[in-house]
Amino acid sequence: MADQVPTQSLASPAPQRATGREFPPQGQPQITGFNRIGLWSLYIKECRRFLKVQTQTVWAPAVTTLLFLVIFTVAMGRSDRLILGVPFATFVAPGLIMMGMMQNAFANASFSLLSGKLQGTIIDLLMPPLSEAELMIGIVMAAITRALMVGGAVSLAMALYPGVELQAAHPWAIVWFGLMGATMLAIVGLLASLWAEKFDHNAAITNFVVAPLSLLSGTFYVISNLSPLFQTISRANPFFYMISGFRFGFLGESDIGNTNEAVLGAAIGVGVLNLVLGFITYRVLKSGWKIKS
Repeated sequence: MADQVPTQSLASPAPQRATGREFPPQGQPQITGFNRIGLWSLYIKECRRFLKVQTQTVWAPAVTTLLFLVIFTVAMGRSDRLILGVPFATFVAPGLIMMGMMQNAFANASFSLLSGKLQGTIIDLLMPPLSEAELMIGIVMAAITRALMVGGAVSLAMALYPGVELQAAHPWAIVWFGLMGATMLAIVGLLASLWAEKFDHNAAITNFVVAPLSLLSGTFYVISNLSPLFQTISRANPFFYMISGFRFGFLGESDIGNTNEAVLGAAIGVGVLNLVLGFITYRVLKSGWKIKS
């Protein structure tokens, strides 16, 4: 009698399984709303990726940008040359800072998805419960973080360079145009990584689009010295407004204008441009073009 097991005890687990929580239908999302934890995890992952090689991703661009300043100031030869009422070194420094920030924002964002496609690890970005908007925000925010780090390193080097005086005449312009410039290139970099199928495609955009637009945007000169035709072409370059607006924040003068009201139109314009680029990139990312096929 002691060895007999009650029949009721053997059948007892069945009612517990029947009354337990049922699994949802296959394919039905369980994380609704904004996935803050997932977004933060992606952002930290992207930041750690470029910080592991910070000598290459942060400090090397700062040194390269400083070399531009050294070469151009030595080439000019005259330390008393004034542009917009300030020495040439002081004039060119904000443009170089902005140029370094934008180029590195593009480099960081354009590498994220492209490396995953080529190495076969893009599934690590597509499988987690992240929406397309959260994926885009995480990658773009990491690129902006790198741009700000590069900008800080370049600013420190510029401040220590003889003949350069960095003063915040309009702090709002420094913050706004700095963030908008980094955001624009981060979004463009993400869009480029969706299109590119190999690193040569990415390098082609860097060499034939980003670099020329950066160097021909008034970084080293004022566009009033150009012919009317090339002045019109320069004003069609969005990089021109980023760099000139950023320079206005330091010097209080720029090719756009010398008052807050004159620069405010450019500030609104670059903000609208980023919204348009962000929407386009979001739609392309949502379609799964070249990443889910």
